[in-house]
Amino acid sequence: MNAIEMQIENLVDSILGDYQNGRDIDKMDLKRHPDKDVVIDMIGKLLRIVYPGYSREKGYRMYNTKHSLSMLIEDVMYNLNKQITLILQSGMDDEDAKLKAQEISLEFFRRIPQVRATVQTDVEAAYAGDPAATSTDEIIFCYPGLFAITVYRLAHVLYDLGVPMLPRIMTEHAHGLTGIDIHPGATIGNFFFIDHGTGIVIGETTIIGENVKVYQGVTLGGLSTRAGQGLRGKKRHPTIEDNVTIYANASILGGDTVIGRESVIGANAFITHSIPEATTVSIKSQELQFKQRNCATCPTPCENWNDKIQR
Repeated sequence: MNAIEMQIENLVDSILGDYQNGRDIDKMDLKRHPDKDVVIDMIGKLLRIVYPGYSREKGYRMYNTKHSLSMLIEDVMYNLNKQITLILQSGMDDEDAKLKAQEISLEFFRRIPQVRATVQTDVEAAYAGDPAATSTDEIIFCYPGLFAITVYRLAHVLYDLGVPMLPRIMTEHAHGLTGIDIHPGATIGNFFFIDHGTGIVIGETTIIGENVKVYQGVTLGGLSTRAGQGLRGKKRHPTIEDNVTIYANASILGGDTVIGRESVIGANAFITHSIPEATTVSIKSQELQFKQRNCATCPTPCENWNDKIQR
């Protein structure tokens, strides 16, 4: 054994010894944890079920719709059942975990038609609310907001069925791809539209009504998390009632904060208290300052510069 091999062997022994400290990060029982790659693969296949004509594997042929859907559902069902079983085994008997996982998986697929009906309203809201959209096909193929919402809607069903961890893996995958962070525990009504989307945060206990439109950079968050786990189960995030529009980079915080129906929240607003219905909230226009400087092509100040700025 040469010198570098000995050094590597010593490093291996050192790190293996560090694994014995009993910390959370030292766990090595992979059989009790879900497989993120499998979960991400399931998301792709679930999108094929939700949008059958828009998302499919290369080389996929739909000669018989019923047969193809049956194979697809069996594939996802097998993996979903397995991943849920792995998660549940940490808190119950293995056989009980398997039976519970089967019940949850079946109920999840029973709710797929309702998920699809809700997603249809989200597509309609995006098309109605965005003049840049040329078709619903464009929205389904291209809009990151719809992708994030669809993954959320699927994950929310699992969250509602009491499945730990798996819903978060799903929504955090969408978060990583789109920059849109929707906790699977949030409650979101029909006709939800995210315009542009990057930087949006929607917390776990957020409640959003119907026909709500949200622009990029919006935060629906908690006022403070200093109490940590002591806040678990408490309403920490705001309630947004029907027909509300929230413009870019607005922050609405707090579990007691309610934005009344038909309200409009302007860009960059910072709100920590309730707003009555049919209210427009905006920041008073800030004064812009202009200072002229000379440039290489125009060494002398421009004539009527102040007048040009006024226009």
